[in-house]
Amino acid sequence: MKKKEIGIAVIGSGRIGSLRAGMASRHPSVNFIALSDKNKTKADILAQKTGADFITDNNLNAISHDCVDAVVVATPEHDHVEAVLQAIELGKPVFLEKPLALTLEDGDIIANAAKEADVEIVIGYSRRHDRRWMMTKQHIKEGRLGEIISIQSRVINTRAQMLEIIKRSPDASPVLDVLTYYVDMVCWYMEGIRPVEVVSRSHGKIFKQLGYDTDEATWAIITFENGAIVNLGIFYALPATYPTFGQSPRFEIFGEEGVILLDVDNKDSILYSDKGIPHAYVPDHDPKMLFMQTNSSGDWALDDFWGPIANETRSWLDHLVTGLPCPHTTIEEGLKTLQITLAMEESSRTGAAVKIS
Repeated sequence: MKKKEIGIAVIGSGRIGSLRAGMASRHPSVNFIALSDKNKTKADILAQKTGADFITDNNLNAISHDCVDAVVVATPEHDHVEAVLQAIELGKPVFLEKPLALTLEDGDIIANAAKEADVEIVIGYSRRHDRRWMMTKQHIKEGRLGEIISIQSRVINTRAQMLEIIKRSPDASPVLDVLTYYVDMVCWYMEGIRPVEVVSRSHGKIFKQLGYDTDEATWAIITFENGAIVNLGIFYALPATYPTFGQSPRFEIFGEEGVILLDVDNKDSILYSDKGIPHAYVPDHDPKMLFMQTNSSGDWALDDFWGPIANETRSWLDHLVTGLPCPHTTIEEGLKTLQITLAMEESSRTGAAVKIS
């Protein structure tokens, strides 16, 4: 197995970019890290934690650095295109945070550029790197469920966390920013079977009262070409002090010969502290009770970060240095997921079914 040393540029020094840079700094094959953020102070602070070799507020300067072989784009959802295209033009593979884009136009621009230049783009859907969800894929591949007839899933979280998302990127609705994870999982589990229609309904009150044009609840039915029916729902406006620190999903897969039930609410692991518990995503939000392991990206423990985002980042870096395959979402899969989530929003807006081509 051929191994090599690589240099990584991380574009964006927010929460997720900081985690990716931290993982890269600990990887034995990464010998150079460049950081870029429009707010250079944030990049400087992250550099102190990661020992980065190059810091700038100009993304192209980081991406084009001679020591950089691959690029992590961890900018806000609405700000993906420019940095990704810069990396593609230079022939450097990209790890792009989900979703691929917030519009099909931007998604097509990225996908077409990557295809024309033959540059690998993977999308950061970290659920694929959670052990339970990964084992589910393995059981499906081995035929234990037979043909999948139906999938049902819902995900919930607090309004406090959703407010942080829409403050950062006002067009990043609960569907486009969060339910997208579970659309990705559905398409991964239904691999090779094409979705053909989406019908959805939404309810919008809580965030609109706060000045944001965002619905808090959406339920959708996706029909696949083999007749399979998928029901996906999201409610991202639980009271701010509800003790989840991330996505709390349930995901149920029904096949002709078996069933898999994933209950990831994590209500069986509870932490209570009179001192309050810092929220990784919401500043100055320290509730006293927490359902442990609900931070869907992972958790800090014993001076390191553990969980799906850590697994996902290390897997991609291993892929770059060894050439071994990894189960990341491809650019084609990311574009299909974007098409489905946008169809959900359109159906909720118009009240009509939307065909998927």
